[in-house]
Amino acid sequence: MRPSHDWRRVDFRTPNRASTRDAVAGSWQHAQRHLRLVEFGRRDLSLARMAEAHYDAVAILAAAGRLSTDNAVYGVWASEIQGKGIELHRTREGLVVKGSKMFCSGASLIDKALVTATIPDHQLIVVDLRASAHTIAIDDRDWKVRAFQETKTATVRFKNTPISETDIIGTPGWYLKRPGFWHGACGPAACWAGGAEGLMDYALQPNRRDSHTLAHLGAMQAGVWAMKSFLESAGRQIDERPDDSEGAQRRALIVRHVIEQGCTDIPRRFARAYGPYPLSMDGSISQRYEELDLYLRQSHA
Repeated sequence: MRPSHDWRRVDFRTPNRASTRDAVAGSWQHAQRHLRLVEFGRRDLSLARMAEAHYDAVAILAAAGRLSTDNAVYGVWASEIQGKGIELHRTREGLVVKGSKMFCSGASLIDKALVTATIPDHQLIVVDLRASAHTIAIDDRDWKVRAFQETKTATVRFKNTPISETDIIGTPGWYLKRPGFWHGACGPAACWAGGAEGLMDYALQPNRRDSHTLAHLGAMQAGVWAMKSFLESAGRQIDERPDDSEGAQRRALIVRHVIEQGCTDIPRRFARAYGPYPLSMDGSISQRYEELDLYLRQSHA
């Protein structure tokens, strides 16, 4: 097993975050952001998963005219499971959040989370997890696999967690309607590509040079190059037309499809070229292989 990360020593700063106005105007330089996420994924998929969520949260806050808190690590908890929803209520004491949310990555690691509530419908809320720790229960027993253990993904239960009016982000449904929802959907795809490139890094080690292995290696290199070029091009298009909602959705679906196909082909070739040895005898490669396969399921094909 790899040692657990000290997440606070990782530089999550978003490139060129000059101001809220600039971020909303589209100067995020998404091409650079995509390639940076690829590098995080190449280094470690758990790290990439955390960085991607943080970048997405900062972009969401900027689109809402909010600045993120300096030095705070953010997450986005937007998975909706029937019967496991979050509700926002007004009481005599003020606003409270209650209910449970599954697939909360970084539950015991991050400082703040952007959380979607089902009541009102898809209302986005920012919760200070440190300040509200006494009203939040974290249960990681449902996560059974070794993959992404380091992200501390858990089910989080909110027990009348107090929030303020300023913690409400946008109107109900705004989270899904904004163009940035689809811009952000390209982020996980960049992480997938990085995970695949990490497998290729192993394959590039000069331990085998037979024609069978070299043929697969050449195809893997071509696949990685194509995915990175595709992500860079998509990022430039986002910056050119950041408010084009229809184009953003179409592009995100295309990006996720193409990257998923590439990231499905590379592990297949890797296993055919190198057989069971690295998947059974190399803990780092075995874990990367499992994490990439699980992460790709987020695409829903």
